[in-house]
Amino acid sequence: MPKVFDVIEYPNEMKNRLVQRFPERGAGHFKIGSQVVVRTGQAVVFFRDGKSLDTFGPGRHTITTANIPLLTNLLGRAAFGGKNPFTAEVYFVSTRELTSQGWGTRQPMAMQTPGQGLGWLLLGAHGTFGVQITDPQTFVGRFVGAQGSFDMRTFKERLVNAIVQSATDWFAEVNPGSLMKAQSLLDEMAAAIEVKAQDQFEALGMALKNITIGGLSPLETSADKLKTMGLLNAQMYMQLKALDAMENASQGGGGGLAGAGMGLGAGMGMGAGMAQMMSGIMGGQQQAKPQQAQAGASKAVPEIMTTIEAAEYLKVAVEDIIAMIQAGDLKAKKIGSQYRISKKAIDNYLTS
Repeated sequence: MPKVFDVIEYPNEMKNRLVQRFPERGAGHFKIGSQVVVRTGQAVVFFRDGKSLDTFGPGRHTITTANIPLLTNLLGRAAFGGKNPFTAEVYFVSTRELTSQGWGTRQPMAMQTPGQGLGWLLLGAHGTFGVQITDPQTFVGRFVGAQGSFDMRTFKERLVNAIVQSATDWFAEVNPGSLMKAQSLLDEMAAAIEVKAQDQFEALGMALKNITIGGLSPLETSADKLKTMGLLNAQMYMQLKALDAMENASQGGGGGLAGAGMGLGAGMGMGAGMAQMMSGIMGGQQQAKPQQAQAGASKAVPEIMTTIEAAEYLKVAVEDIIAMIQAGDLKAKKIGSQYRISKKAIDNYLTS
């Protein structure tokens, strides 16, 4: 005869554990009148037939048909006649905020650096974040399975992927243009990531909180990596590889061509070839500059600007814009952790 539980509780502190099933294996047998004890920082979700159903918050609850309406409707009121036992799975869910969870990029993030090096810089980023289950029923409905418990490690990779994707999107949209400028925007970057990733967390029944960026680190940037990431076209890639080959051959010392009595002539030939190829590359870059300038000139100035856009409009550093706002010289509206400045306010500042 199956054991019928009169008291349903999980007294252990749920530090890094997000979910604990009761009983841990198989379905539980309960009855009308059973007690459900939910401690602070917990929620209880009844689950049956692949559906997360009724939820209990902190406190002591007595099971009645009134406080498990979804389960009652699923089984039919006849099943509860005479207080007959019913089967279900009960999940204790931690609703505490888990803080200081580490995150970091596994793949490099690309930032355009016009006129510098290869035109791109590959970066790594790392930091911390907090997470909290805000909708236990949605969370249980998305993740329960054969396991009896779930800890943070089970979900962390998925959450980190959402954060990293949001960080990558921010770089693509803002494009700071240099590592120094990107480092000065870490707070704005963190706020943007929290906003961008929030929808993905909410779909899991969770909330992203207190995200920080510990720093940005430049990674090795090579033509091979840029080509793999689709950031260099085939022609530019072949030109750069040819330049590398010429440079390596010209540094051969006394061996190779030089040892065969061909060092001077070959070196001059390589030098000419290298100069010609560099001229072709530089010519292509110079030809592209007027087009970029024309595109920039035709770009309309937005009526409402971020601090980055305002800095570009005034041709100053972002830090100068923030200092002007904090000093009260430039009018701005703070929304969350970010400033928004109207073009009119900037023009008034210039003419005052």
